[in-house]
Amino acid sequence: MNSLDPHIQVKDLTMAYGDYVLQRNLTFTVNRGDIFIIMGGSGCGKSTLMRHLIGLKEPTHGQVWYGTFSFWESDPFEREVMMRRFGIMYQSGALWSSLTLAENVSLTLELYTDLKPARIREVASLKLALVGLAGFEDYYPSEISGGMKKRAAIARAMALDPEILFFDEPSAGLDPISARLLDDLILELRESLGTTIVVVTHELASIFAIGNNSVFLDADSKTMIATGDPKRLLLECRHPTVRNFLTRGDAKSKEEPGVAAEPCFLA
Repeated sequence: MNSLDPHIQVKDLTMAYGDYVLQRNLTFTVNRGDIFIIMGGSGCGKSTLMRHLIGLKEPTHGQVWYGTFSFWESDPFEREVMMRRFGIMYQSGALWSSLTLAENVSLTLELYTDLKPARIREVASLKLALVGLAGFEDYYPSEISGGMKKRAAIARAMALDPEILFFDEPSAGLDPISARLLDDLILELRESLGTTIVVVTHELASIFAIGNNSVFLDADSKTMIATGDPKRLLLECRHPTVRNFLTRGDAKSKEEPGVAAEPCFLA
């Protein structure tokens, strides 16, 4: 599912901590309905880029557009309204340990809607059911598995029916079977809800299973060196850094002599 309708546009973005530049000249588009992967080696700035996209850190230079809305050029109130259209799942899940799963999902609804308590409970149960946790409303995070915690965190991210979901390393710490089930859930959510999903991950199995668009951040050159469908990048990109990442280093023995390390920006 992809309408080729730009949903997020990042233009000439520079990320820095003081004088230290982490990434520069980032320009890419996330289309409506994409499962968009932010990938690259450790320390390249994947999670920091997500923080720029969701309003937690202002870029040193450049713009982030949501449709016709220039996020960082707007006033704080307008940004806050826009942020309510985001659903965010953090790497650790960040569930409140003292609250049940239903209470974790309900918290956002209590803060940002005028729904009655009974209706909030119904919505929380529905969100949990959508991620396969029907019947677990009154369980605490300590009483469920790691994979179930990730699903509960997704249910909470979906509480306000966001148009964009952001996931930071969703399968981190999961066994391969649980990670694959989570990938299947992400695909189901995109297909059933039509949500645009942005995923920070370095897990190759997930990248190839769910991603249809991506950006590759390079720590050495401090900029992006590839964009496009990860499966096409695997087949068509000849940049050694991208090839080695997407093949777990197996491409080293197959590199063609004299091939220039040109960026791979696939349409």
